[in-house]
Parts: sequence; structure tokens; C-alpha cells
Amino acid sequence: MTTDTAREECDQTCDISFVTEDDIPEIIDFLKTYFFKDEPMNTFLELGECKELEEYATHCITDDCSFKATNSKGEIIGVFLNGIIHKPAADAERSNSADECKHEKFKKILSLFDHIETLFNLFDLYPEYERALDGKILAVNSNYRGLGIAGKLTTRTIEYMQEHSIPLFHVMCSSKYSARVCEKLGFEEVFSLPFLDYVVNGENPLLPADPHTDIKIMTKRI
Repeated sequence: MTTDTAREECDQTCDISFVTEDDIPEIIDFLKTYFFKDEPMNTFLELGECKELEEYATHCITDDCSFKATNSKGEIIGVFLNGIIHKPAADAERSNSADECKHEKFKKILSLFDHIETLFNLFDLYPEYERALDGKILAVNSNYRGLGIAGKLTTRTIEYMQEHSIPLFHVMCSSKYSARVCEKLGFEEVFSLPFLDYVVNGENPLLPADPHTDIKIMTKRI
């Protein structure tokens, strides 16, 4: 498919709709082709097949706030997988998501996420809010990139937030490109950790290739 053909098809027939649990098998296949292998940390680790990553990516679908873009054939050409996060109770104990992960490479990624939670708390920065939408994965079929699909998925997500009075959008970006997309959509960088500064037992367990030098948290008030 040429870019011009994809653009024309996208303009005429691109449909944005809710993701359901019935979509999970197709979404996993889509992510394997267009997201998992390109994500900088996965690439560095040569992660390969990882059922834990598939579960991590799609677990949020049960929150009923994720969206897909489909073409005229009904094929998924883009997704924005989102979840709802709530302000924890003051006496809540923090758990480490890496503790129960049996996939040693993916465990390194979860350990980084756990570390970031010790450094940054979204609701400390925004104490006036009780919940937020967590944008987990935004991905587009490579044949349809540059056609505004990411923007359409984000716009529909923001509409959902407005409909349900969710005041804050949160996205963690491990890719410079995803952070740039967020910036263009009006997100603000509120946290950044250079991969070089993340050291475990005297070593850097995650050092993606340039230009992916930092992991960032981006937010947008709705």
C-alpha cells in the first residue's frame, strides 16, 4: 500500500471506536508487528516473545477506555490503550510489579517502573485530583503513520475523559518519538530520568540506542 493510498483510505473510512476484550487477540498481533519490536527498551533487551508483556499491555482494556482505529476492511491500524489510575490511600503500601514477573528481561523493565514510582508520585504533584487516565500504549500501523491517526485516537480519548470527568492525562514515554508526539498534543513534561542515571548493582541494565536517552512522564490537564 502506498502512502497516498493509505492517506485517501484513512481520510474516507478511518473509524475510531472502543476496544473490547474480543479485540485482544488481534491487538496482540498488531502490537507484535508494529510496537513491541520497536519499543527502545524491548529492542535493547532483545526481548522477543513475552507473554507477560502481552498481559501488561492489554490488561487495561477491561477499564473500557481504550480506542482503536480501523480501515475500510475493519482491520486495526492504530490503538491507544488506556487505563484508569486512582489516588492511593495515605496508608497504602506500595507493591513492586517486578516481584512476580518470571520473564527475566521484562522484569528489568518492570523494575525500572518500580524505581520511578519511588521517585515520582503523580498525585503528589496533582493533590487536587482523585483519578487520572493512564495512556499506556499509542501505536499506529507503519503504512498509516503521518496521517493523523495518533491525533484522532488522542482526541477521542480526551473526549472520553471530558464525558467522564477525568481531569488528568498521564503518559510515560520511553521513546523520544512518543514524547515528541505528546509535546505536540499539549502535554507537559513533569519527570525525566536519563537511562544512564539508572544503575543497578553498579551497572546500567537499560541503555536504549540514541536518540532514546531518557524515560519521561508527560501530563495534560483536561
